[in-house]
Amino acid sequence: MQPVKNLFNAREATRPVIIGLLVLTVIGASIAVLTKQWCRVNGWPDAEQHLHLCYSDFTQLFGTRGMADKLFPYFTGLPAEQALEYPVLLAITAGLTAMLVPGIGFSPERQLAYFDINSAVSFICWAAVVIAVAYAARHRSRDAIMVALAPGIILTSQLNWDLLAVMLAMCGLLAFSGKHIVLAGVLLGLGAAAKLYPFFLFGAILVLCLRTGRMRHFWVSLASGAVAWLAINVPFMLTAFDEWSRFYTFSGDRPAGNSSMWLAFVWTGMSGSTMSLLSNGLFGLACLGIAYLGLSAKRRPRMAQLAFLIVVAFLLFGKVYSPQFVMWLIPLYVLARPKWREFLVWQGIEVFHWVFVWLWSAKWVSGLKYFGDSWAIEILYGLGIVAHMGMLIYICAKIIKDIRHPEIDEVRAEGVDDPLAGPLENLPDAFVLRSKTTS
Repeated sequence: MQPVKNLFNAREATRPVIIGLLVLTVIGASIAVLTKQWCRVNGWPDAEQHLHLCYSDFTQLFGTRGMADKLFPYFTGLPAEQALEYPVLLAITAGLTAMLVPGIGFSPERQLAYFDINSAVSFICWAAVVIAVAYAARHRSRDAIMVALAPGIILTSQLNWDLLAVMLAMCGLLAFSGKHIVLAGVLLGLGAAAKLYPFFLFGAILVLCLRTGRMRHFWVSLASGAVAWLAINVPFMLTAFDEWSRFYTFSGDRPAGNSSMWLAFVWTGMSGSTMSLLSNGLFGLACLGIAYLGLSAKRRPRMAQLAFLIVVAFLLFGKVYSPQFVMWLIPLYVLARPKWREFLVWQGIEVFHWVFVWLWSAKWVSGLKYFGDSWAIEILYGLGIVAHMGMLIYICAKIIKDIRHPEIDEVRAEGVDDPLAGPLENLPDAFVLRSKTTS
């Protein structure tokens, strides 16, 4: 236990600190395994997997999207409705891990093996995220404990492949902090090939480069990211365009999904494409507001602050707010506003939301076998949606206050500028939008 003891005594990301963080991540991953144990023992029957809070896309997709027969995504010959509606890098991961499962054809044993292999991949990505946060936080490396033991990651790490995108995004920001601009762009571009959200982190880089007048860093990182994204996507665009484009057409046409604010507008009969138009428009306006905030603040905001605000805007205005999306935010929160009490309140709310997402789902998947026709589950599910969105809005308001009043920013209170700024750190401003608050 000496590494863990050293973790609480040291501040920099030394070897004992990293070992201690990895020990804590193993503990977090072990708890994650226990939360899925009912399904690992009993399989993944339709309603029961929701009731026991152990649903996973790994097992759902294994038997329905050709993975059990080792049909590689985009080249399966399956009907369109069974094609994998995922970005390329996630689809590649799903296909490659299926190749590691011995045998062919669906069986409970092979389904469990596929689940365990992909869980292991997710746990490796989780550990990489923890290490990246520890190094990116510099003098606050211990804040990475939040990532190692985050309830939001414990509960959702085995739900989908999102941790791959989170790992690439955080390693990209770490590379930028180390002044490796091309590598940062490549990693963010690869992240965008797994999930869209890492692409939005270029927005934070853009604002900071504008303020410092170092636009070359932005263009180099963006061009590197574009090359990486194209290198992954173009082969599939050329050989299986219809299957490749399904993610984008599906995302544009799909109706409002889990925990989205757009569920409140379903009764209007609004189409999925109309919701997409409004959602994208609101997100664009929010990004303009964040850019104005970043360019008008009296002191340049930190990279993590801007990144957190951008990703939250995407989630709050998006048509789908799947439970695992909380993993996108946790590392950014730790770097943007490392407040333990606030973090624990937020995670408690996310646990509440998680529970009632799946109990609500269990009720309807079972045909009202569970919980009958009572509306109690719907009320609690709705309360969870409002609470976890409200908490994010509260955190964003606090981060905006930190940006407007940098003297209260906990990270900067210890005499640093911006641990993630890399080549932009401590540079003077070249462009600032003047306003009443900055005069």
